[in-house]
Amino acid sequence: MLSLVACTPAEVPAPQQPTTAATEGGGAAELSTFTFGTAADPRTLDPALANDTESYRVTQQIMEGLTGVDPLTSEPVPLLAESWEQGDGGRSYEFDLREDVVFHDGTPFTARAVCTNFDRWYELPSEARGTARLPFENVFRAYSDQPELSLYQGCSATSEYTAEIRLASPVTGLLSALASPAFAIASPAALEAETADVLSETRDSGAVSRYGLAPVGTGPFVLEDWQAGRVDLRFFDAYWGERGDIDEVVFTTISNPDSRARALTSGRIDGYDFVSVESAGDLARNGLQFLQRDPYSVLYLGLNQDFPGVDDLLFRQAVAHAIDKNALIDGRFLNGTRSTSQFIPQKLGVGTEDVEDYGYDPELAGELLEQSGYDGRPLPFYYPRNVSRPYLPSPEKVYAELSRQLTEAGFTIQPVPVQWSDDYLDTVQREGDRAFHLLGWSGSYQDPDNFVGALFGSTSAEFGYSDPQLVSKINRARGLSEGDDRRAAYADISAQLSRRIPAVPLAFPISALAMGPRVISYPTSPVMNEVFNRIDLDTSVPARPE
Repeated sequence: MLSLVACTPAEVPAPQQPTTAATEGGGAAELSTFTFGTAADPRTLDPALANDTESYRVTQQIMEGLTGVDPLTSEPVPLLAESWEQGDGGRSYEFDLREDVVFHDGTPFTARAVCTNFDRWYELPSEARGTARLPFENVFRAYSDQPELSLYQGCSATSEYTAEIRLASPVTGLLSALASPAFAIASPAALEAETADVLSETRDSGAVSRYGLAPVGTGPFVLEDWQAGRVDLRFFDAYWGERGDIDEVVFTTISNPDSRARALTSGRIDGYDFVSVESAGDLARNGLQFLQRDPYSVLYLGLNQDFPGVDDLLFRQAVAHAIDKNALIDGRFLNGTRSTSQFIPQKLGVGTEDVEDYGYDPELAGELLEQSGYDGRPLPFYYPRNVSRPYLPSPEKVYAELSRQLTEAGFTIQPVPVQWSDDYLDTVQREGDRAFHLLGWSGSYQDPDNFVGALFGSTSAEFGYSDPQLVSKINRARGLSEGDDRRAAYADISAQLSRRIPAVPLAFPISALAMGPRVISYPTSPVMNEVFNRIDLDTSVPARPE
């Protein structure tokens, strides 16, 4: 058996043999441990303060929002809210809540709990927000320290199980946004007891609050333990929803995609995410399941206009012409990945042909570079190491090809590799000495604002880019009703981004999971709304191959 000692910070447990637990009907059900290989540790288990896939992957097992996600359409569906009604021209939403729900600490889920969470997000102190824009700001524009800019106007508990959210102006994608992990409802008692807004603790991923180490929600699983390289969950016996087949969940961190594949093949894990091109064939030959998601993330090359010379449009045009996107994709991304000149995925139906499509032309890139006055100074290019993302399965290989192409066109590239676990996200999203960086964005709900609003809806330290006109257009589009006017507004935004080039969109990557023989079905989702009580396990299959 292949050893995983060198590629994971914690010993990978073998999936446990099924155990027997009583059901509501008095019979017995076969339950077992499900072990899942992740590409990185979570950064925090407080979803309101998270902005990374692996944090959300864990927290959505523990916590739930008012709305959920339809597994077929990705449209919002009832979850903690059984129904809702829109009023005041889209400026208020009244949510009727489930009455049979308790938090993991035994406290009741009520309208007051909902309002406590909304008010907490609105009043979040600046020192708790970090460098990157958090989802609350992406959706509601501002916090309580800028009330004149915020779309959030308050929450009222009009009855024990009815909550009303008031807005300054309509937010068309609000119901979809509330289904994303960041808007999961936490126990007010736990938020207070664990001083959720005070980042008093330290993990390898950075500062977190005590609550961020011990989240309390209403979801199907309860946190048992979080250590470096491993998170343990157990089923919440008082859960209001589906019981499912899984009694315990183990997330184990295996940063290398080939090592994750070997762990699955050997039976040490039951499944993993972000299958690499190199592993896909071996998985198929071993008869393991290969589950693709519809593409709902964008990979881009970030350009920092605060770095000398990058603020020149000719320089940025040269970058765009220097990149052969199809060559970059070939052999480094799964089949079905498509190159793009826009940031909004095609499935949202707001694409346009009016964008500037900078075709691959290294000679023209060299001419533009010379016209820009570039003098050959080294250009620091930041890229992550030892991680896989939905938009970036093999960062080192993608960096190497981009670096080769840019060098061929006349750019002097200075590689700056940064371990993902060394806070790569914050490093490239704050002011710094970089010229280029490799990153992407994974959509968490079905609305174009989740892409252009999150990336470009305010002045950005990530790109050193300020465009008040663009921000105004994004704010207007956010509130337009579905239809031709909204589609035209987002087409105009995409066209303006293509002319200004704050970043170069590269691809809409396909991401995929792999599952072992114990898994009958897994709830794949483009927005990664994948809650493990919906996994069907075949408990007659041995947990490990003999």
